[in-house]
Amino acid sequence: MDYTDNSLDQSRATILLMGLRRSGKSSICKVVFHNVQPLDTLYLESTTKPTTENFQSLIDLAVVELPGQLNLFEPSLYDSEKLFSSIGALVYVIDSQDEYLSALQNLAVIIKYAVSIKPKIHIEVLIHKIDGLSEDFRLDTQRDIMQRVGDDLLDYGLEGVQISFYLTSIFDHSIYEAFSRIVQKLIYELPALENLLDLLMQYSSFDKVFLFDINSKIYVATDSSPVDIQTYEVCAEFIDVTIDLDGLYETKGGKGMRPTRCVSKLQNGVTLYLYQMIRGLALVGVSRLDDGEDATSMSVIDYNVAIFKRSLEKMWEKSKNLEQGNL
Repeated sequence: MDYTDNSLDQSRATILLMGLRRSGKSSICKVVFHNVQPLDTLYLESTTKPTTENFQSLIDLAVVELPGQLNLFEPSLYDSEKLFSSIGALVYVIDSQDEYLSALQNLAVIIKYAVSIKPKIHIEVLIHKIDGLSEDFRLDTQRDIMQRVGDDLLDYGLEGVQISFYLTSIFDHSIYEAFSRIVQKLIYELPALENLLDLLMQYSSFDKVFLFDINSKIYVATDSSPVDIQTYEVCAEFIDVTIDLDGLYETKGGKGMRPTRCVSKLQNGVTLYLYQMIRGLALVGVSRLDDGEDATSMSVIDYNVAIFKRSLEKMWEKSKNLEQGNL
C-alpha cells in the first residue's frame, strides 16, 4: 500500500520502519505481525515501494515500511514532511552482521530531519540479526553503535535526543520484547493500565501479569515489576497452546465468539492463567499457588480479572469516544 493513498489518519498510532536494504525490515514485519516462521523469511524479496500494514489491538496501529534504497528527500516518491509529522515512532533497523558505518551515517541524517519535523518523536534503533554474534560481541557492537550515533548527533548540534537501542533477532523473543516496549510508548492509557495491573497483582496472588495482543505476542502493558524474558517466553508460548486447543472445540451458537479461559499448572509448581479480553487481547498471569489454596485463590482471581476486563472495556469506550470527538 502506497503511503500517498492517505489511508493513515492522525488518530492512528503509526510506526515508521526504516533501514538500509537487506537490514531485515520485511522479515521483522512478517514474523511479528503475520506469524511467519523465521526460516521462511530468508528468501523474501526486497521491498521496492512504501508499504503500510494496519493492525487492531488496544490501539489501531499502522506500520509503514520504507525501502532501504529510497532517497528520503525525493519529493516525487512521497511527502516526507507529511509522513514524519504523522508518525509516533521511528524504528531504524541496523544489520549487526554487516558493515554498519554507512547505516549509522544514514540514521544520523534521518534523526536530524525527524526531530526538526516532530521534536517529541520516539526514536528506536534495532541492532538486528544478533543471533550470529557471540554474547560479548553483541554488547561490544551495541556500545560501539551507541557511541557513534551520539558522536554523529553532536556533530549535527543535536544534544539531548532520546534514543532507545535494542538487541534483536527474529529467531528468538527479543524482537517481540523490543516491539512491545515500542508500542507501549504509543499507548496514551499506559499509566492507567499499569496501575490496574498492579492492583490485579496485589489482590490476585499473581507474580507477573501481561496484557498480550494474541496475534503478534506483543504485550501492550504489564505490571510495574521488571520483565524477565523467560517468564515472557513461557506466557507467549502458553497463548499459542491455548488458542490451538481452543480451536479444537466448537463454540455454542455457531460462530459466536466466547471468551477463552485457560489455567495450567506446570511441573515446577507455576500456574499459568489466561483470560481473553477485548479487541484480540488476552490477560496472561503467572502465579505460585499452594495445592491447598488453588480453588479459593482461583475464584478470587476470576472475580478480579472480570473487574479488570470491565475496566478495560470502559477505558476503550472512553478512548474511542475521545477519538471520534477529535475527528
